[in-house]
Amino acid sequence: MTVIEVLLVDDEELIRAGLRAVLDAQDGISVVGEAEDGAQALGLVRSLRPDVVLMDVRMPGLDGLAATRAILRAADRPPKILVVTTFEADDYVYEALRAGADGFLLKRSRPAEIVQAVRLVAAGESLLFPASIRRLAAARAERAADGGAVARAGLTEREGQVLRLMARGLSNAEIGERLHLGVQTVKTHVSSLLGKLGARDRTQAVIAAYESGFVSPAADSCPAADEA
Repeated sequence: MTVIEVLLVDDEELIRAGLRAVLDAQDGISVVGEAEDGAQALGLVRSLRPDVVLMDVRMPGLDGLAATRAILRAADRPPKILVVTTFEADDYVYEALRAGADGFLLKRSRPAEIVQAVRLVAAGESLLFPASIRRLAAARAERAADGGAVARAGLTEREGQVLRLMARGLSNAEIGERLHLGVQTVKTHVSSLLGKLGARDRTQAVIAAYESGFVSPAADSCPAADEA
């Protein structure tokens, strides 16, 4: 069994202890380290090479946003980063997602939601909390009538279809079913559109789609996509 190795970064020891208790109780997940600030996290990412980092947004010293940017710049194979926050509608959260974080997690989340979030971002084949990302994008997007950066990326018609379904929270398997494609073919399209958009992963690609107006947060509504 492949084990997902997790690094916890939070200035509150009680929060770290709670997250460790939840995650270490799961098969296939292991907490390999803890950091109490962003600066300490940088060194631990280099030495421990975790698969997923749970990163508190607001910390004294180097905060979660700055630490996320530093980790993604410095690591040759950066971990997936889950921003942990008290408030969903937080500019720090949105900027962290734009900077390369793979998703966010509320501190009040239930244990099952925490575990699901870690597994989901580790797999990298589905969007975490797509409805919440839609709301964040809708509140901040400067939409361009021509599709902006996405239009300039030169996506094929099929890649555009895949991106729209990604924005609705569908996994690769679900996109394949919708478009009558094999999962490997969907993965190829996803990889291609990420490269064209210069996006680290599907979260950044979807944010670009919303911000450019290629996808409308108001019009793109799918009940099934609102589930994590």
